[in-house]
Amino acid sequence: MTTLWLDLETFCDVPITHGTHAYAESAEIMLFAYALDDAPVSVWDRTTGSEIPAELYAALTNPDVLICAHNSHFDRTVLNHYWQTDRTRWRDTMVKALAHSLPGALDKLCDILSVSTDKAKDKDGRQLIHLFCKPRPATSKIRRATRETHPAEWERFVRYAGLDIEAMREVDRKLPRWNYQGDELDLWHLDQRINDRGVAVDLAMAMAAIRATDKAKATLAHRAQELTDAAVRAATQRDAMLRHLLDAYGIELPDMQKSTLERRIADPDLPAELRELLAVRLQASTTSTSKYKALANATSADGRLRGTLQFCGAMRTGRWAGRTFQPQNLPRPTLKQDQIDLGIEAMKADAEDLLFGNVMELASSAIRGCIVAPAGRKLVVADLSNIEGRGIAWLAGETWKLAAFRAFDAGTGPDLYKLAYAKAFAILVEAVTKDQRQIGKVMELMLGYEGGVGAFITGAATYGIDLDAMAEAAWPSIPADVLAQANEFLGWTKRQKRSTFGLADKTFIVCDALKRLWRLAHAETATWWGELKDAAGRAIALPSVTVPCRKVKLRRDGNWLRIGLPSGRVLCYPSPQVDEKGQLSYMGVNQYSRKWCRLKTYGGKLAENITQAAARDVLAANMPAIEAAGYPIVLSVHDELITEAPDSPEFNHEHLATLMAANPPWADGLPLAAAGFEAYRYRKD
Repeated sequence: MTTLWLDLETFCDVPITHGTHAYAESAEIMLFAYALDDAPVSVWDRTTGSEIPAELYAALTNPDVLICAHNSHFDRTVLNHYWQTDRTRWRDTMVKALAHSLPGALDKLCDILSVSTDKAKDKDGRQLIHLFCKPRPATSKIRRATRETHPAEWERFVRYAGLDIEAMREVDRKLPRWNYQGDELDLWHLDQRINDRGVAVDLAMAMAAIRATDKAKATLAHRAQELTDAAVRAATQRDAMLRHLLDAYGIELPDMQKSTLERRIADPDLPAELRELLAVRLQASTTSTSKYKALANATSADGRLRGTLQFCGAMRTGRWAGRTFQPQNLPRPTLKQDQIDLGIEAMKADAEDLLFGNVMELASSAIRGCIVAPAGRKLVVADLSNIEGRGIAWLAGETWKLAAFRAFDAGTGPDLYKLAYAKAFAILVEAVTKDQRQIGKVMELMLGYEGGVGAFITGAATYGIDLDAMAEAAWPSIPADVLAQANEFLGWTKRQKRSTFGLADKTFIVCDALKRLWRLAHAETATWWGELKDAAGRAIALPSVTVPCRKVKLRRDGNWLRIGLPSGRVLCYPSPQVDEKGQLSYMGVNQYSRKWCRLKTYGGKLAENITQAAARDVLAANMPAIEAAGYPIVLSVHDELITEAPDSPEFNHEHLATLMAANPPWADGLPLAAAGFEAYRYRKD
């Protein structure tokens, strides 16, 4: 089949940071670079007023010609304002790379895949894009650079316009296609339909929240000046705040993170004015309120926000990532829903400060409410229940736990967090107290992937748990031999000069003891971690040999370690290695530095990757049926689907939950459940 390769150079007054769809509404295509199959690259300069080349027009309008671009969502969205094309004709080298755990940026792919490029030309090309594709600074005498204002540079711009096509064709040849064909390719086309559909936005609420937070920030800045005698001009000035705390109070804080400030504010010995200053800083640094501006800027003229999902954006697992508005990273509300509903109306009336002492907290808690249902429709939302807990039990073969999930779903079994505590401490479920259930919850959420004491630190920050109080509550119930083992581990940790995470000895011992109890209760899961590590080592050492490991298969093909999932999709680990100490590693993007480098892994981390990938595959497998049943999907957030259905009784969250919890053919025996709600305004259920 013929492939049309293309790359557009565009100009728009709207910044691309406002999102592809807002940008595309008024974007001008200046240069249209294209090539058919392996033919030489041509560039149509639209600024000359010339007609579209006949071969290009024929390829664009021929339904049998595939269209390929890098980050094709941009090119297709811009192009659709000129020529409509069927999205199923499109292919994308960026998405193909992401689907195989490689970076999306074309220049990085060229480096990784050894695709030769002229760095000097690339640099010059970027400078020319900056010159011609963006409005000139306000101080410039001209609004934009054109072929008339900069003729010599324009000639070079036209020559360089086709370089990316040459690079992407070579990148495409070198990329594997395991995860970019069949059902996965169909799923990406569905993803593009969802992105094009977008969500309806309450812009009046968004603008009201922007006004409210701007006003609150000004009030907080004024109060920070009063409390510091103008040494700090705004509460968001991190360095100035740290200096003032040291100079005025002799307090040296390591950072201004939320957890650090909250611990200090809880200190009863702090002077009242210092406690207030820290509280002011905590309010002012609520970064989630900036999402309102991103949302308002990115919403299209028809009141819908589009392009918020990146297919395989979570490269290792294939889960969706958020873009522009970042729906995958919305803050957890701290206010109850009735307060949020009241606050939304108060912000719209510019009266939020009359009803709420902490306007920043209100805005942060209310942000989901910007997503609404249009007239005549409603939001039907459902979420897969504890899919990771169910998934790892199924993958590892933890039969007692699978039975417990089935009993709970049937209404005949106990709460799983109570059961986790009871199983670990060998007591009756009926005897588990509310505090002990909370301990069971932390154990369940934090320990499934070979986590230890450090996992409790993460869990405490995520779920607002006081670890010292947890340790006091758990201590009397922990068997003496387990406490002795944990105490011995604490001594070893100190002798090795390893981190104890700043925990009190008793708290450290309890966290380690809980880890040991959980692993004893989950013997199949704990042994699976070790089996995965061993299987990965064997697969790396024996290229082209398939190594089974319970429900997954590991195999090294060329420079890739692949883990075959039950769905048929594969997890990809480029350039795998095992060093002389048995440490597993592979090449990937460091989540903090964003650099391509060697990353270490271990059995528990592989289990996490596999479990999260399987959870994604369950969600994805049922999306076509959900669409076909009349629930158009408008957003996916982790394991939750937000749909926009007709506002009639036959469309309801129970039906959606049933569709979501249907077992794919490859997931026999996996106990699935989902639950949800219906609303005209999105919320955290």
